[in-house]
Amino acid sequence: MLPDFRVRQRDYLLEITRAITEELDLEKLLARILRISIEMLAGQAGLIALKNEDGWRVAAAQKIPHALLDYLKPLLAEETVSEFNVGELNRMLKGLAYTASRGLLNGVGLPLTAHQQVIGVIFIFRNYPDLFSPNDKRLLRSFGDQAASAVYNAQLYGQVSYEKQRLDALLESAADGILILNADHTIERVNGAFQKLYGQPREEITGKAHAEIIRWVGDPHGATLEESEAEGWPLTPNASLYVEGDLHRPDPPNLPVGVTYAPLFAADNTLRNIFITVRDITHFRTAEQVKSTFISVVSHELRTPVALIKGYASTLRRDDARWDREIISDSLGVIEEEADRLSKMIDDLLDASRLQAGGLSLSPTDISMQNLASKLAERFGTQAGSRKINVDFPKIFPVIVADETRIRQVLTNLISNAIKYAPKGEIRISGEARPEQVILCVSDEGPGIDPKDMPHIFDRFYRAVESVNKTKGAGLGLYLARAIVEAHGGRMWVDDAKSTPGARICFSLPR
Repeated sequence: MLPDFRVRQRDYLLEITRAITEELDLEKLLARILRISIEMLAGQAGLIALKNEDGWRVAAAQKIPHALLDYLKPLLAEETVSEFNVGELNRMLKGLAYTASRGLLNGVGLPLTAHQQVIGVIFIFRNYPDLFSPNDKRLLRSFGDQAASAVYNAQLYGQVSYEKQRLDALLESAADGILILNADHTIERVNGAFQKLYGQPREEITGKAHAEIIRWVGDPHGATLEESEAEGWPLTPNASLYVEGDLHRPDPPNLPVGVTYAPLFAADNTLRNIFITVRDITHFRTAEQVKSTFISVVSHELRTPVALIKGYASTLRRDDARWDREIISDSLGVIEEEADRLSKMIDDLLDASRLQAGGLSLSPTDISMQNLASKLAERFGTQAGSRKINVDFPKIFPVIVADETRIRQVLTNLISNAIKYAPKGEIRISGEARPEQVILCVSDEGPGIDPKDMPHIFDRFYRAVESVNKTKGAGLGLYLARAIVEAHGGRMWVDDAKSTPGARICFSLPR
């Protein structure tokens, strides 16, 4: 009988050996090892406890009552227990088995040691004492070592799988496009962001050469990957490379991008991969264009009134001339008008700066919109010349709560634009009351807004090409007007569904 038992023990060792190569799922592997252990030691139940940085935990259990498991799990998590070695843990489990079974069950523990490090213990509950011959102990030790190797490999596999999942998540959640190249410049991997930037499915990108995908329109700023490698790049693992330019895409338009290359070296110091990060820099280009436009527009718009003020002031100060009162009055009028224009431009620039810094401050109060519109129509009547400014509101119109100074600024801008861009015809200020909001519109009978300009008229510093040389302005009026309306919780738009000629701009405010 004894030889047969030892044959079975060796069969168990062979099964563990197969488990090492066949099973890498840790949970399934532990269940398999525990089943073999219970059979090999003729036990009634068993558990496997693994040790990690936080202490011991029950990783697998068979035929153990739930009540005992519920007791064991928090007990093993205690700080004092987490410091136990295998011997102390075995003594605790033996005492627990003896007490819980009222002396009917004993227990035996097999330590799991891999690479000279204790990673866990197999504890088997059984109803007879630990009587092992030297040969039995050698077999048990061999079984424990094999089982430990299997568990260690499964843990490593699980850790590698977790790291892969984490890397996948990082790549796919990145806002920038990412490519991973092999050493021969073929594309090994593409993330979703690059697929979106490039406009092609990743199946059309993966496996192709770097030069087929990263193609520059014109000369980029900085040395390309091929040029840098011809000069010896990369010499060190930290030798990143940056190139900026317009990326050619299969479907236009081309895309302004900044591309960063970072090498990854193998253990033998040979180049293994190149990581490429592709960032859409359209917004940076736009910011540079806005900055350039700002400098150009503001310098032009400031120079004109300053030149007029200086010219008239210099003329009036001439010692060799005597001016009559009418000429002096007209000259001072021009100086005053241009000074007002400068002051308004400075106020607009300050408001634009405040918007960029975090918004406009509002001082809400009750406003009668029809009274405000009527006052502004009367004020602008002299500037309109022969054109009539009509105010069209229902007899009963709700009082709204808003910042009167800011709303006056909005209406002033819309009325002055109508006067400026519509040389003839009626200018109309209308109001409409709805259950949740009021709508105000300013319309004229001028040439209207070109459809190509409509998407941009509320942009900062934008001015239609046709109006640049015909009218004065910095392109801030409608930008600020819309920002003021939106700060009140409303919106502003161009009404392009009207049947009459000219421009009609409307805005809404909550009641």
